[in-house]
Amino acid sequence: MAAWSDRLRAGLKKTRSGWIDSIGRVLTGKVRLDDGVLEELEELLIAGDVGAALASDLVEQLKEAARGDTRSPLDILKEAVLSRLGSDGAPIELRENGTPTIVLMTGVNGAGKTTTIAKLAGLFRAGSPGLPICFAAADTFRAAAIEQLGIWAGRIGAHMISHKHGADPSAVVFDAVDHAIKAGGVLFIDTAGRLQTKHNLMEELKKIDRTVEKKLGRPADERLLVLDATTGQNGISQAERFHEAIDLTGIVLTKLDSSAKGGIVLAICGTLGIPLRYIGVGESANDLHEFSAAEFVESLFAA
Repeated sequence: MAAWSDRLRAGLKKTRSGWIDSIGRVLTGKVRLDDGVLEELEELLIAGDVGAALASDLVEQLKEAARGDTRSPLDILKEAVLSRLGSDGAPIELRENGTPTIVLMTGVNGAGKTTTIAKLAGLFRAGSPGLPICFAAADTFRAAAIEQLGIWAGRIGAHMISHKHGADPSAVVFDAVDHAIKAGGVLFIDTAGRLQTKHNLMEELKKIDRTVEKKLGRPADERLLVLDATTGQNGISQAERFHEAIDLTGIVLTKLDSSAKGGIVLAICGTLGIPLRYIGVGESANDLHEFSAAEFVESLFAA
């Protein structure tokens, strides 16, 4: 745990040195929070990708709390942020009695979806070396995507189900679920990196989701969206569209180490109503971890 805390703190360095330090300069040493200070704080929160509505709520909460609280405004804000983050992320739980666990992964190109599949599979492999793990290469639109997933499968020791480039993605998923039913363990389904605005591709994603349910007799256990933290508020739009399509069970937020605007975490937790399950702060397998609100806030506001 300590090692992860260190990585998280280091991963949030850009956000801390830019956004949080700016907030600190506005609030530190202030005896009373006048309208000018509150307005500047709200602008900084919005600039940090918190979102306008949530930024306004946080400023109002700080204003009310500060009237009868002897703590520093920064400490009050820290507590308000923690309260907005809600519950911690829950790990993917494996089904028992040999029944396969099906994890449908989606997101736009460049978010780190395929790498996230590999990292999650690596976590399972580390905890259970004999666990059957299968990858379904349902991104048949790009030959490179199939090849990349195959490389990760080889490294982790996962079985891979794939068809030729251009094949029907749902056919790949059908065969992969059939394999998982026989082998047990966990199946990760890699889907095409579709933009949420592309109607045909979103319809294909819905078809994949229906294929899993029809073959398995129940929905996929997890339907996770991988979001790139650097996309900011556009990520909220992505999540809303994907959620409408396949009823997401969680979000994996990647590349937090590349963003100077950690407010996107607040926006996800405070406005979407979709659990933030995992966060990533680097390229190695150890840089993906279950989301903890308390750990995130401590690392974000660390001196």
